[in-house]
Amino acid sequence: MRYFFQHLIEEFHLPLKNPVLVFSILLFIILLSPIVLRKMKIPGIIGLILSGVLIGPHGLGLIGERTMEAEGSIKLFSTIGLLYIMFMAGLELDLRQFKRYFQKSVGFGFLTFIIPLALGYPLCTEVLHLSPLAALLTASMFSTHTLVAYPIISKFGLTKHRSVAITVGGTILTDTAVLIILAIISSAAQGDLDFSFWMRLLTSLLMFSLIMFLVIPRIARWFFSKLDSEKTSQYIFVLSVVFFAAFLAEVAGVEHIIGAFVAGLVLNKLIPHHSTLMNRIDFIGNSLFIPFFLIFVGMVVDYKAFFQGSWPLFIAAVLTSFAIFSKWLAALATQLIFKLTPNERQMIFGLSTAHAAATLAIIMVGYNDGNGILSLNIVNGTVLLILFTSMTSSFVTENTGKRLLLDLSENSDLEDNEMRLRNKHLMVSMNELKGNERLLDFALLISDPQVINPISIVSVHPDNENAERMIRKSRKSLEEIIKHYSGHESKLNTIATIDHNLSSGISRVSKELVADIVLVNDSKDTNIIKRMVGDDREHLLATCEKTVFFCSLEKPSVSYERIVVVAPLLAELEQAFILWSERILRLGKELKLPIKLYGAPTTGERLEKVAQANKIEADIQLNELQSLEAFYPSYQKKSSDLIVLISCRKGSVSYDSQMEQLLQSIEVAFDQNDYLLVYPGAVGNDPAFSNYDDINAAPLAAGVETIQKISREVGNIFKKSQQ
Repeated sequence: MRYFFQHLIEEFHLPLKNPVLVFSILLFIILLSPIVLRKMKIPGIIGLILSGVLIGPHGLGLIGERTMEAEGSIKLFSTIGLLYIMFMAGLELDLRQFKRYFQKSVGFGFLTFIIPLALGYPLCTEVLHLSPLAALLTASMFSTHTLVAYPIISKFGLTKHRSVAITVGGTILTDTAVLIILAIISSAAQGDLDFSFWMRLLTSLLMFSLIMFLVIPRIARWFFSKLDSEKTSQYIFVLSVVFFAAFLAEVAGVEHIIGAFVAGLVLNKLIPHHSTLMNRIDFIGNSLFIPFFLIFVGMVVDYKAFFQGSWPLFIAAVLTSFAIFSKWLAALATQLIFKLTPNERQMIFGLSTAHAAATLAIIMVGYNDGNGILSLNIVNGTVLLILFTSMTSSFVTENTGKRLLLDLSENSDLEDNEMRLRNKHLMVSMNELKGNERLLDFALLISDPQVINPISIVSVHPDNENAERMIRKSRKSLEEIIKHYSGHESKLNTIATIDHNLSSGISRVSKELVADIVLVNDSKDTNIIKRMVGDDREHLLATCEKTVFFCSLEKPSVSYERIVVVAPLLAELEQAFILWSERILRLGKELKLPIKLYGAPTTGERLEKVAQANKIEADIQLNELQSLEAFYPSYQKKSSDLIVLISCRKGSVSYDSQMEQLLQSIEVAFDQNDYLLVYPGAVGNDPAFSNYDDINAAPLAAGVETIQKISREVGNIFKKSQQ
């Protein structure tokens, strides 16, 4: 027993050396600090940084210098967290918005780079009495910023906001410029700044760009298409790309954070924002790696150095106050030049005022690399600058984010928004996961992430002697579906039921769920007999009044290059137009694909309005059609196109007798393409005729339609025999 207690005391001897104990303490901090400080209205990021100060080698000493700086778990995990922040910033960047605000991003990047640099250099030489090289290095540090508060924006769902897009775009521009200056200053201090240095730098950056923007996308597209169902392998591949890109950036002569950001840009188009893979990337980063980095930032702070005289405190005060003021001045100049709102100025200031990643890199290079450029007082002052600017960034970003959310809610019709969310429910008809993975992936892509329960998976079986056995088997399969997609943030409801036939079961359950859209897996194997007497499509459409998507999806979504939508004339007048068009627009947004519409100009105009109403950035290209017959001459066939054919029910506003023939032709001529066959929902019955519901003309209409089909097929046979 004595030996046990002695051994236990040795394990808790400070600083802690047991890696398992250190790791468990860090996990408890990650768990508890946001919970405790939330009651004090302090952002969780600040709690993690202060926790690092408390347990670090300059605080309570739970973790010593050797444990923190060694190439062990803490430094490795903090490095991963730093790369994760930059990678997610590139991955979540809306490229359409970035192109849209490219000039503003470049303008902000230039202002937030040149204003701190131009004002900081004389400050360092005249006030802090630094040498010209040390003053230039310290002034370049003022120009950098790290997106420490980006997780707050991601939590608020503001990553697509204009001010955020401008800031993220400007971040990579200014940090790249500063880190290139760092490489130049380091070489100048060593006396290596000659023609060969410039040739090496330009050549290595060119090779890095060629590998990242030409080679990696092709490898990633091939990998995702071949291992579409292996979600674990996809995540490991993504991590491999991030670290390989960071390594290549270091080889090219810039910091690894640039490589991580470029990796996010490269994979941006290949990873849908609301996919299972994206959810896993976001979850693991925000729950583990990024908190480790924030704790590590706090561990670097040596607060004892500020009690050794007034000069270190003066340096820290000057560095910190000027760093915050210069970033606010750059944000103000950006607001005035581009006519932004005060809240947008504050958001830009909040995101860009934190100094951490590149700042640490610059100061450590100037202090540790044998150059002797910077003194220990500058290093300690910079670490305090990192702490205070990170706290300022978190407070400003969180408060401004709340105000932006209030502005967005005031500018939208809350009642309409609530009704819109209540009516958004997808029903997916499938009995087992095998063979239906892509159908469910498609449902996840087109579902609105703001809806709490967006998807229900329904399994319908015939009511016979095997009904109970099939229901038990189906429930087991549905449990496997839930387990398979447990990594996605959307909640999936599952229902197993019986009915006289599949069509009536789907129709009944869709009414019970108040679903607006029904998804079914479609088959391309339909022969002439089924077309004459009616196939499963017609049976379902005859009983189900909901908007139905017949989906033939055999390729991974990464293989699509365009979404081609073929719509009949007057399609925009259908009552269900908004339902299906909003889903197609969301699909284009998630896959970052252009939508090429073949239809009337009025249909294109209505589609644009739906995109604006739902705040969906979409690249819509109109190819005007006078009739459906003009589709083939104007369309250039590509096997990488996803064909979306908007069909119509008989008696609807947009009904066109040519639609059925066009559908048959597409299935034959485009057998290499995936397609969606969309039937907008039927118009409800007029209440004036509610007393005559027992009179049904459907059998008579079906008989007439069958005779018409037979006559057309026989006519086609005679035409072929005469040729």
